Order: sequence, then structure tokens, then C-alpha cells
Amino acid sequence: MKTGLFHTCKNYKVQYLPKDILSGIIMAAVSIPIAMGYAEVAGLPAVYGLYGSVFPILLFAIFSTSPQFIMGVDAAPAAIVGAALATLGIAPASEEAMQFVPMVALFAGVWLLVFYLFHAGKIVDFISTPVMGGFISGIAVTIILMQIPKILGNSSGSGELVELIRHIIKACENINIVSVILGVSSLVAIVVVRKFAPKFPMAVVVMAAGVFLTCVCHIDEYGVRLLAEVEPGMPSFFFPELGKVNLTQAAGRGLMVAVVIMAETLLSENNFAFKNGYKIDDNREILACGVSNLAAAFVGCCPVNGSISRTSMNEQYGGKTQVVSITAGLSMILLLLFGTGFIGYLPVPVLTAIVISALMKVVEFDLAKRLYEVSKNEFYIFVAAFLGVLLLGTIYGVIIGMLLSFVAVILRATNPPRAFLGVIPGREGFYDRKKNRYAYEIEHVLIYQFSESLFFANIKIFQEDIESHIKDDTKVVIVDAGAVTGIDITAADRLELLAENLQKRGIRFYLTEHMDTVNVQMRKLGIGHLIEEGHVRRTITAALYDAGLQEPYVLSGLDERKQKFLMSIPAEAENTLEEFTWAFGEDTVEEIEKRVHLVLENIQKMPDLENLVEQGLEKYMETWHSLGVIDEDEFLRRMELHMDELSKNLSAQDNRAVILELIEKRRRRIMEQVQKEHPEVLERLEASRVRLEHRLEKQNPEAAKRLHEWEEKIKKNHEKNTDR
Repeated sequence: MKTGLFHTCKNYKVQYLPKDILSGIIMAAVSIPIAMGYAEVAGLPAVYGLYGSVFPILLFAIFSTSPQFIMGVDAAPAAIVGAALATLGIAPASEEAMQFVPMVALFAGVWLLVFYLFHAGKIVDFISTPVMGGFISGIAVTIILMQIPKILGNSSGSGELVELIRHIIKACENINIVSVILGVSSLVAIVVVRKFAPKFPMAVVVMAAGVFLTCVCHIDEYGVRLLAEVEPGMPSFFFPELGKVNLTQAAGRGLMVAVVIMAETLLSENNFAFKNGYKIDDNREILACGVSNLAAAFVGCCPVNGSISRTSMNEQYGGKTQVVSITAGLSMILLLLFGTGFIGYLPVPVLTAIVISALMKVVEFDLAKRLYEVSKNEFYIFVAAFLGVLLLGTIYGVIIGMLLSFVAVILRATNPPRAFLGVIPGREGFYDRKKNRYAYEIEHVLIYQFSESLFFANIKIFQEDIESHIKDDTKVVIVDAGAVTGIDITAADRLELLAENLQKRGIRFYLTEHMDTVNVQMRKLGIGHLIEEGHVRRTITAALYDAGLQEPYVLSGLDERKQKFLMSIPAEAENTLEEFTWAFGEDTVEEIEKRVHLVLENIQKMPDLENLVEQGLEKYMETWHSLGVIDEDEFLRRMELHMDELSKNLSAQDNRAVILELIEKRRRRIMEQVQKEHPEVLERLEASRVRLEHRLEKQNPEAAKRLHEWEEKIKKNHEKNTDR
């Protein structure tokens, strides 16, 4: 564990100082509008965002082990607190809100310290990315909807989606055009500049422009609302009046905020650490967050959180250590002492636009798109958490998302990867018969691989898989339990029953390859007699030997001649295209086509095209070069399909005809070689060609048509030359 204060400033290098100071000043400038906006979201006067940008940031810098991460008033905690106020019927900026919000920060800090003492950072492992993404996105969209009425010149909305939409509709009845123009133009300016110049602090410029318009154009005279004036000076310390606060609600919301702060901060900090090649101490970061939130509470502010957006900006400007945070905190002190006069001139629509622009970066619809393409189940979890927050509030959103995460885990465990294994002649080990065309079942033996721990929710699948694949002549059932790390009592009872039923049918049953801890569990669960009776063996080979079977095994559906042939095939050469299917799945055809084009490009560089006939394609395939005869035959056919894509150097018909003829010669050579050396494969090669033709005609009908025309033309020319 990393100890000591100012950890990131140890062995400090002087050359870091200019960039650290510059980045710190920029962090302070950027934090002014964002922190003020989020303070309003949390139900506090805007100036409390500045108060929360001094001591919390400085204390985080003292305790943190992350050289880059920036702490501050941020979206998620502010939104949770703001939503809590709406749920409890507490008016923003009221005396009750001024008491309740800091108490939530206080409890959040206390909970974080408890997490620190119990090393509870692993809680984060139970909050999946879809849940966190949907939760944060739901909060961000909720706040954006709350802010829209302020752009229209009204007060902010409250409640969940239905109430927020009603408030927006009502606000549309009394629109202030100047406010709308000011807010929309500010938002557009920030979004556009951020796209083309992400380093430029446009939010600060927009804020300055709003103050300028107030001073010069007096836009407040046109009904545009301004922030309340603030007296200069440091914040006074907050002492809660316990009688005015619902402590149960504050503690509950504080717990939720603490979990979100810990999860979001640790996940983000570890991402930055991994990307930039340094390590952090997770537990020390929890302590830093806890101390920062206690500091926020003591100045009357809302909870604070690690800011991804400000940390990204710090990274862009080259900040190296927490001297950045110290500079930002000191800059904010100077602002509070000497520069708060501008706050009373800041138009509310401008500040609202800055908040909305910041929240737009928080909404993770790009994550939703990625999940939809990769994992539908995780996409639905994201949507459930998102809609839960939007429709029902933050608490229900988190609960729904986490429940669905556990459901997804259970569903995944109930349908684990599993396979039936066989033997490849001449090879050691056992192979999935579906993925290896030359893997054959051992005669009278069923070998079943189950890749998940056995428990109440999946033992039925385990049992049904085995029973449905037992044949009349099956004498041995062997389970490869290498991935089984545990068994529960339900699975133990079913396993015992399965062994008994198989024994009654004269079938030997074995459990193999598992860890010794599973044997310990079996004994504790009362099925240790299976071990004593010989149903447990350390390896599949040991189980086969116990059943009276030794190498070479007799394989089902394979005579001695064919087995001898298979033993002569190189290990890597018999299933390259099957490996393509295994590796690339739905993109298999596309990936094969890429290699076809690569080989075509190499052919154009060949000094002697006749080499194609003699040597084949292996030397031109680069990383995926090993080809069996059937695979090479298919590859050559696909090349013929793309002859019209050769470069202009080979555009003449006679050149194309030459290459087509060479390819066809190679295919004939393959046929002759198979007929001479392995006639038993000839029938399979011919059947493969027929299937391939049908497949290619479906995949690329136009190219197949052109190829057939070319072949017909070459055939006629060949017949004409023969007649002469």
C-alpha cells in the first residue's frame, strides 16, 4: 500500500512545473462555470460550487496516489442529491436544502471512510459497465431535461420523466426569446468548438461573453435571469442543525452517493492509470474521496467526485502531478477573495448551456451502441438502468440495473460453453468434435466437456446433454470438468443420481480433470462414495485406461486405412478454413476474401507464374498459410472469382486467361495428387466442390456469372486450338 502525503509530488522534477501550473489554472477556469452549474443542480446557490472547488480538491491532492485525476463538483453526485430534493419535496436553495445537501456529503464521506477501513473497493467489481453507463446516462438526461426550462427563461424542472416533460410544456407557454437565443447560441458555440478544438476552454469564453452582454447590453432588462450576487471571501464552516434534517434519508442517499463516487472514480482512475503506464492504490483513492467529501460537507457544499472531463483536459495540457490540483485550489481561493463580483452578472441561460454541454459528454449512448452490436443482454441492462433512472428515479434505476446484472450472470452460468470431445489420429489430447473435422468419437465412449461450476441452475442442462447423447452401444461416459470449480448440494444430488442410473444401464461414469477442491466439496456434500467407487479420475486418459481402453483408440466410423491417412496430415494443415470460421465467426467470408485479394496482389509480383502450379499458395498466405487440399481448392476457386479485380498490368484478356488457366491447372494437380496418394478423400473433395459452387453463387452471383463466362470462353479457345 502506498503511504504518506503528497504521494504524487515525491521526487518532483522541476521541468514538470510550467505545465502543472498552466494546467491547474485552466482547471480552475473550467471549473468555475461547471461547478457553479452542478451546485445549482444539487439544489444549492451557484457560489457553493466554487466553495466545493477549494478544500476538497486540495485534500484530494494530499491523499491521492493518482498523478492525473481531478476532483471536483461533478454530475452524478449533484444529480442524485438534486433528485432526492425533488422526491422529498425540498425546494432548491431553501433553508432545508442548505441543511440537507451538506449532510448527504457528510454521510457520503463517512461511508467512504468505512469502505476504506474495510478495503471495500471490490464492491466496484459487482457494478457492471452497462449498469453504471445506463445509470449515469439516465442521470445526465434527467438533469438536461431539468435544465431546459431555464434556457426558456423559467425555473428548473423537478421529478421524473413525466413531470419533467410537463414542466417543459408549461415553460413553453411563457418563453423568453432573448433567453432562448442566449442559451442556444452558447450551447452551439461550446459543442462546435469542442468538436474542432477540444483543448480550447470555450466554456470560459462563453461565460465571459455572458458577463460582457450583461454589463454592456443590460440583457437583464429583457427578462433574462441573472445569478444572485455573492460577497467576496472564503466559505464559512457548516455546522448542521440535526433537528432540520431527516438523518435516515441523508444517510441513505449518502450511501448511494458514496457507492457511485467510489465506482465511477476508481473505474476512471484505473483507466487513466492503465493508459498512461502507472499504478494507483485503490484503497488509498477511497480514502482521498472520503476526506474530500468531508471537506465539502464542512463548507456546506454538495458531494464531490472525480471528474473524467477535467482529468481528460488535464491530460491534454500535459499535467504530470497533483500540483495541478493544488494550483487549481489556490487559484479558486484568489477568485473567492478578489473576483466574485462577476457572478451577479452571469446570465442563467449561459450557465445552463455550460451545464448541458458538460452533461452531453456524460451521456454514454456510444456505449449503448457498442453493447447493442456486441451483447444484446448487456444492452438491455443498460436500457433498463437508463429508463429506471429516467422514469422511476435514481434509487430504482440502480436497483433495476443491478438486479438485471445478477440475472444476466445467472443466465450465463445456466448456459455455459460445453462440447463433446473426440480424438484426432496421431495427435495427443481431446478435441471439440464440432470445431475439428478430423476429431472422431472413441468407439463406445462419450466424452463431455462442461465449462462452468455445477449448481442448481445448470445441473439439469448437464444431465440432459449427457443423457440425450448416449447411444445404445455407449459403455463409458467421461466428463471433462476442468472448468468446474465448485458444486452445490442440488448438483451433488443430481450427480449421484446420474452415476446410479448409468451404472444400472451398464455404463461406466467418470468425473475428470477438475481441481482437488471439488473432491473436498464432494466429500462434504455426502457424495464422497463416488470417489471411493472409482468414478473420479485425475485425467481423461486415466479414466479411459480404467475402462480398459488404451491408445491407439478404436474410433467410430473410421477404418484403418483412413486412420492411417489422417495420421499423416500435418497438425496445422487440415483445417485452415475451419480455423477461419472459428476465429472470425460471422466475418469469415469477409476475412477469407481479404486473403484472396492479398494472394492476387502477390501473384502480380511473381517472376514465374508457373510456380503457382508447382508450389501452390502456401508461401503467399503470410500468417494464415497452411492449407489442406480441400482448403486450397476452395481458395483457388475464390481467386478465380476475383480475376477482374487484378491491376491494369494484367488487364489484357490473354493475361487473365493465362492466370485462370494456371489456377485451373493447380486445381487439376490437387485432384491428381489426391487420387494418387489418398483416393479415400477424392469423394469428399468432389462433394466439397459442389457445395462450394452453390455457396459462391449465393455470396457473389455477379462474379460467379462472369467467371462462368470466362471459363466457357477459355474452353472454346482450347477446343479451337486442339482442332487445329
